[in-house]
Formats: sequence, C-alpha cells, structure tokens
Amino acid sequence: MKESLLDKFMSRKGLYTAFWIIALIMVTMLIRYTANLQKEVPPIPKEVKSVSGEVLYTYDDVVAGKGYFQQFDLTDWGSLLGMGAYMGPDFSTDFLHYRALYLYDYYGKELYGKPNDELTDIERGAVKVRVIQDFRKQTELLEETTVYTDASAAAYHANVNYLVDLLVNGDPERAFRGGIIRPDEAIKIAAFIDWAQLVASSLRPGTERTWSNNWPPEPMIDQDLTFFSHEVSLWEFLILWSLTILVIFLSYEYLLKKDENEKLEEPLKVTSLFRSQKKLLKYIPIVMGLFVVQLFIGGYLAHLYTDPTNDFIVSQEILPFNVLRSMHTQIAILWVAVGWLVGGLLIAPWVANRDHKFPWLIDVLWISLVVVAVGSIIGLYMGATGQMRETWFWLGNEGRELINLGRAWDIGLVVGLVFWFILIISLIRKAATNNPIVSTIIWSAFAIATLYIAGMMPVHKIMPNYTVDDYYRWWVIHLWVELTFELFAAGVIAFFTVSLGLISHKTAVRVMLFELFLISLSGTLGVGHHYWWQGLDEYWIAIGGIFSALEPLPLALMIIEAWKNQREKLFSGEDFHYSTPFMWIAGSAVMNWIGAGFFGMVINTPTINYYSHGTYLIMPHGHVALLGAFGYISIAFLYLTSRANALANNYVWNDKLSKIGFWTLTAGALLFTIPTYIIGIYQSEVAMEAGYFTARLRETVEVMKGWMWARTVPDGLMILGGVIIFFDLTQKTFFAKKTNN
Repeated sequence: MKESLLDKFMSRKGLYTAFWIIALIMVTMLIRYTANLQKEVPPIPKEVKSVSGEVLYTYDDVVAGKGYFQQFDLTDWGSLLGMGAYMGPDFSTDFLHYRALYLYDYYGKELYGKPNDELTDIERGAVKVRVIQDFRKQTELLEETTVYTDASAAAYHANVNYLVDLLVNGDPERAFRGGIIRPDEAIKIAAFIDWAQLVASSLRPGTERTWSNNWPPEPMIDQDLTFFSHEVSLWEFLILWSLTILVIFLSYEYLLKKDENEKLEEPLKVTSLFRSQKKLLKYIPIVMGLFVVQLFIGGYLAHLYTDPTNDFIVSQEILPFNVLRSMHTQIAILWVAVGWLVGGLLIAPWVANRDHKFPWLIDVLWISLVVVAVGSIIGLYMGATGQMRETWFWLGNEGRELINLGRAWDIGLVVGLVFWFILIISLIRKAATNNPIVSTIIWSAFAIATLYIAGMMPVHKIMPNYTVDDYYRWWVIHLWVELTFELFAAGVIAFFTVSLGLISHKTAVRVMLFELFLISLSGTLGVGHHYWWQGLDEYWIAIGGIFSALEPLPLALMIIEAWKNQREKLFSGEDFHYSTPFMWIAGSAVMNWIGAGFFGMVINTPTINYYSHGTYLIMPHGHVALLGAFGYISIAFLYLTSRANALANNYVWNDKLSKIGFWTLTAGALLFTIPTYIIGIYQSEVAMEAGYFTARLRETVEVMKGWMWARTVPDGLMILGGVIIFFDLTQKTFFAKKTNN
C-alpha cells in the first residue's frame, strides 16, 4: 500500500524533519520581531514638562527611578503594568487613576466651579469628555519632549507627594513597613512610574489605543478592551480545540500503536555506582532543604496576604514581605535547577557506560552552587533592605520579578550551568550518535545553560527601557522554562520510560519528536502571551494568544502508555524497582497538563487576560506549572539517585512513606488552586465592572478573606508533604539498613 503524506509526516524521519523545519521558522520569526523591537517600544522622553515650561522630569530621572524601583524590589510588593506581586498597588495604575481623579476635580472646578463629588451626572459627563481630551489629545509620549497640560502637571505633583509618603512612611495595611527608601529616591521612582502611566494612558501614534493596548481597564477615561482581543480569543479557542482533537488522533493512531514484534527493553539494572554518581548524594539534602525552606516562606507569605497588618511569628521589620517573596521565587528556581543538574549528571555515566575522568569536578560544582545559593539569598535580603546601595546591582536584589539575583550571582549561575553542560557532553558525546533521545538531552542542556544570559543584557548595568527589559526577562522565564526545560523534560522522560522498561525505544523516540515539534511550534512564539499589556504592539496579542497550551498533551499520553505497561508488569508478577521515581515522572506529566495546559489556557486568552492580568487568577497556573512540570521531575531525579544508591548497596527500600509524601504534596498543590481561583475570578469581575484600580484595592480582596484563610489547608499540606519527602529521602539515602539477603 502506498504510504500517505500523513504516514510520512508521522514517521521518525518525518517528525525529525518537521521539528527542525518548525524550529528554524519559529526562531527566525522571533529574531525578526526582536530586531524590530526598538521601533515599537514606548520611548523615554528626553524631558517631560508642563505647557507652562516647568520641567517635571528627564530621561535620566526615569532611568534612575527604574534603578531604585529595582534596587528596593518594589515589584515583589506591588506591580508595574500588571507585572509583579499582588500585595501592594499596581503603581502605574495608581498614577493613572489618581491623575484622572485630579483632572475630574480640576476641570469640574474650571467648567462648573465645583469638585467632582459635587457634580451632577450630566456635568460629570461633560467633565469626563474634557478629561479624556487631556489624556488622549493633549498628551503624547514622544522621544524628544512630552508636554503635560497644567492640569496634568499639577496631577503629577500630587502623585509624587502620594508616592513619597507611601514609599518613605510605608503602608502597614498592605504589609509595607517603610523606613528604607529616602525621599530623594522616591521622587526618582515617581518619574519612572509616571512614565509607565504614560505608556498605559497615551495613544500609540496612528492608533486609537494606548501603548499598552488599552490596559488597564479604567472607566473614568473609557479605557477598555478592543474587539481585536475578543476576535483573537475566539480564534484561539477554535484552533486549540481543533488541534487538541488532531493531536489525540495522531498520538493514538501513529505514536502509541504497538508493532506486533515490538519489545520493551530490560529495566535498568544497578549493581554499583560510578564515583561521580556517588558524589551526587550530597546534593539531595541541599535541594530538598531549599524546597522545604521555600514552602515555609510560601506559608509565611500566604499569612501576610491574608492578614497584612499583623506580624506572623517574626516581625515584618525583620522579614519584609517583598524580600521574602523574592526569596520564595528564587529558591524555587534554584532547587528545581539544581535537581535537574543532578539528573543530567546521574544519567550521563549510564548512557556513556563510563565515568568522568575527574569525578572530583562534581564536588567543585556542588561547592560553587552552594556559594551561589547562599550568597544570592543574602544579597536578596540586604539589597532590598537598603544595605547595598552601592553594590546592589552586582551583589544585591536586582528587583526583576522571578530573576532577582544580583548580576554577580547571575554570572555564577551561568558558569555553573555551562560547567554542568561541559561535564555531560564530555562524557556522552560519543553515545549521542544516532540516538535522538540523548541528543535531545545534550542540546537542551546547552540551551538551558546559555539562554539564561538573555536576562543579563546589558551585563554591566540596568536596561533603561522597562518594556525592552521585560521583553528579555520573559525570554528567561518563558523560553528558559517553557521551551528549553520542556525540551529537556521530553528527552529525560523518554530516557526514563525506555530505561525503566515501560515503553519501547521506537515508541519513545516518535512521541518525543512529536513533542519537540509541538514545543517548538507553540513554545517559541508563545512567549508573546506575556507581552500584551507591557508596551509592545497589538500583533503580540494574536501571536501570544494562538501559540499556547498544546505541548503538555503528548507527554501525558506517553505517561498513560507507560502507566499501562507498568500495570502489565505488576500484574505479571515482575519486580519493578523504580515505582517511586516513576510516580514523580507520571505526576509531572499530569501536573504539567493541569498547570501549564489547563490553567495556562484559561488565562492566556486575551479577553480573560485583560481583566485577570495581575490578579490572583494567575496563581494557579504559576504554582502548579512550576511545581508540577519541573519540580516533580527534579524530585524524580533525587529519588532515582537515592534508589540507585540503595540498589548498589543492597539497602532496604520501602515506597510507603514516599507515596504519602507525594500525595500529600500533590493534594495540597491542587487544593491551592481552588481559593486562589475563586479570589481571582472575583477580582477579574471587579476589574471589568469598576476598573483595575478597584480590583487591586485591599478593601476589594478583604471581602474574600474567608477564601484567603482557606489557603491554610493546602499550604499546610504542601509544607507537610515537603517535610515528609525531605525526611524520606534523607533516611533512604544516608540512614538505610542493609537487606538480609
């Protein structure tokens, strides 16, 4: 029978070719869009002045203010253009809203001789037209000079006074104690925030939408969603549902269908460990210790989110909210990344069937990572609390959400990642010949090691323009995690399922190549779903909205097939020594689909994202995706290392406590999504009806306090699960007894 075009595409050769074609196309498009970046980002004016000639602030003031904003890590208390934490205000929205309020009073008095709260509805309607004229017709964000009306200049001065008081004296009602930022520093920060307010409120030249595509929603100036966002959302749903059906059909028709003579490989048999693998054991308590610390910090933050005016165990003067939040996210990245390093170093000798020439290099890497971890955490604290004013950029808290490490620690981490890659490729480069699984592991490891550099440009100073800075920041957060980490995960899961005797090599390679194709297709330009409202042009709404949420599906399908094979082994009476590592791998695939796929798709549609951006509705996606998709694989690596050690030394191994830890942590993570999802939906509704400013007010979320307290249960379960896993791994690795046989 003649082979159809679809048969050719779904063959190993066809999938391999399709992956490289789509990868080259996507990367080329991303490079093209990046080259065009400077033409579309909002400019920073050389000066902003009033129509009367008063210079309000300059380009240098905006850049200096951005530096102070980062230095004191204000993005881990509040947010800017919706990017950041949810405790404090969205600073750009505050300046926009308070400017509008001021103008209502100003023009109310000018037109009718009375302030806004005394106007009739008809009078207020006329004043609203005048205020919109000030925002839209009389204020332009230009590269040379931006001119404010006298009314808007006066509003700016009022906003400066508000912000100086807020930052210097603090806001205990929202867990910000103050006493760190000086008035002169706060004034510079105000210039930076006012520039962001201009991005959100002034029209992009030649359009009827703002530089931020009309975000945030603000009823006072009739700022709301455009139909283009609704149109993209409709197309996104149509495309995603249609392609989901197609992916399921192709997976079962071509990928998971067994050949008659297809045989599974013998499960990996470990009778001894290489010297380098033995040295990995010391990584286990460090990784799990960081995980437990992160969980406890998460519980502390949840308590402050619920009851910000009161201390929880430790005074907020000692443990400020923003400092702890930066630690919470950075420790998560550290323990997940180091766990993946352990996995790569564990697998490499098995693949090559030989050890490193200098096993002691594993110790060097361990020491280096410990120095980076400890030094960066100290820097996060001292930088944000004003104790590193001269050295904050290099050693302190860089204040860019999710990549807060000072530049010296950034460089140290990159050096460690590159060193890790060299250790792996030096060992298995020969074994990679004609083996797509190993090749995927190697080159995704290279991408992980090098792509982090994208968030370090320029190396020696801050990026002046926030939009450009945020563009590359998302390269690290999205492309690093949702592209290179996903590629590495696809290769590792394929290796695991083959090596554990759960799936044939042929099937694993086909599924992996299909996954690589989908990751490259959706993950590369999918970074655009972070660019909708921070100053980039409207086309990013379509790009980011359409390329999303498909890549976890083949992983879940492969795990289903592996789980079926595992059951067959168990029912046939065969011993399976890797139940615990496999449990974490399977859990990763499922949680990946839930966190990245389901919750990701929910918030990525432009219509939903416009109102939910910077609300609690983002939390379920971020927490479940990071923990499930990547954290679970990190823990799987640790259990595989510990299990290999037990097999090599004939130690007693019992899966009971391991399963309790897994299900306790998993139950907590899934239950966590319920209260945060409910709070997020409520906030999004408020944002749609009353504007984003109102959605972010403390009194708005205060009515959901019952649901905030409900987080105690899932948070407690996650902490308990983490402690159980830490104890279980420590006992199994360092205190296990020999078996009697």
